[in-house]
Amino acid sequence: MQPDFPFPPVPDRAQRPIGLNHVVLNVRDIEESHRFWTEILGFTQVGALRPTQSRPRPQMRFYSGNHDGQLQHHDIALVEVRGGTADTEPGAIGLNHVAIAMPDREVWLKQLAFLRSRGINFAARFYRGVSRSVHVTDPNGHDVEIMYELPREIWGRDIDAALNYVEVLPAEAEEPLVDDRLPPVFGGSEQRSL
Repeated sequence: MQPDFPFPPVPDRAQRPIGLNHVVLNVRDIEESHRFWTEILGFTQVGALRPTQSRPRPQMRFYSGNHDGQLQHHDIALVEVRGGTADTEPGAIGLNHVAIAMPDREVWLKQLAFLRSRGINFAARFYRGVSRSVHVTDPNGHDVEIMYELPREIWGRDIDAALNYVEVLPAEAEEPLVDDRLPPVFGGSEQRSL
């Protein structure tokens, strides 16, 4: 079934992702979890979500492994959930979401068109300083982020600032199939556009 919008063409099958980009976990105690992921498992903290005036934000930290001597925007993130339990209720301890990486913008847009053609609803859509993403829900209720990563030259000089940049965008109609701009370069003054 071909949707009503003119772009991009709907592929006849799902697009192949690169693999997992990152995992976000809900945790009871951010400090205890921080020590485990850094001191015991060896990850490096690269950022933390900062509060904004426009909306409250949870305690959230981002961590990277060693990528040939460079840091990634995050391989794993931790979100503190006060009073959470290890069951399946919303806000529970455990998996927050998993991010599936598409190889580039073009393949990502094709996958979004494919998902729409199959009747998959988009729960959320974001322009982030490190990526573009749409969230969907799998048949078991897991949050799955379908994303593509922006070029390292945009976020690599100030990972923390890039992680704190987010625009929440409409997820309805054909809006998610429009990806027409890039964020500022973090740690620099250049502006980029697609």
